[in-house]
Amino acid sequence: MCRNIKILFNFDPPVTPEEIRAASLQFVRKITGFNKPSQANEAAFLAAIDEIGVSSTRLLHSLATNAPPKNREEEAAKAKVRAAVRFGA
Repeated sequence: MCRNIKILFNFDPPVTPEEIRAASLQFVRKITGFNKPSQANEAAFLAAIDEIGVSSTRLLHSLATNAPPKNREEEAAKAKVRAAVRFGA
């Protein structure tokens, strides 16, 4: 999985459209190998981001869980500790 794509399910507050778009952009960049597409590919690139965003939104809204929502700040703190251990900050 692409490390830049964040888990978006089961958070309080819920995921925003901007977060879904950012994850969709990262996914399209990963599978195409383009950070920024050429003008010839830009329309297809942007359409793919939009389509993946719509599918992701539909998926996230259809999922169900009995687990309590995760706290964004706590998860960010855990990620920071993991990064410090991994990269020796």
